[in-house]
Amino acid sequence: MPRTPHVERRVEIPQGVSVRVEGMKVTVKGPKGEDRRDFSHAKGVTIRVDGDKVVVEAFMADARVKALVGTVAAHIKNMITGVTKGFRYRLKIISTHFPISVKVEKGRVVITNFLGEKAPRFATIMPGVSVKVQGQDIIVEGTDIEAVGQTAANIERATHISEFDRRKFMDGIYIYAREVVE
Repeated sequence: MPRTPHVERRVEIPQGVSVRVEGMKVTVKGPKGEDRRDFSHAKGVTIRVDGDKVVVEAFMADARVKALVGTVAAHIKNMITGVTKGFRYRLKIISTHFPISVKVEKGRVVITNFLGEKAPRFATIMPGVSVKVQGQDIIVEGTDIEAVGQTAANIERATHISEFDRRKFMDGIYIYAREVVE
């Protein structure tokens, strides 16, 4: 497989956002907060700030390193979007048999009376993520897209059932929208 002499991706830095690169550690600060990420696992890739752009590049790159350049650039773009706008997941509480009660306490979501169970179910909230329960909706927000997505997945997974027929027992909490907060 031939190697490409130079692969480069540029990510624009908007006004009000500062990006600091120390080796392979990237810190992005914006109006909604700060996001940090360590890209030291990305061997063969270099990251630098050039004026109002972040440059992710590699020299003599094979297919794997070329893909890695695009991946790192996409992560940095998501970090910038997170600190300027933020990310939001919406989940819907569906209960056809027993009324499900959901509340947030001490870094976790507590789901009670799911399918009439006596023991509550728990879902972990990742650091830097806020969770609100509004009627039959659960709103998960934060600046780190991976933490927001993992928290929403934890909540959805806490009500996963496999021993019942899904056509009849649709009870659970399901993700129905992923969006960038405007």
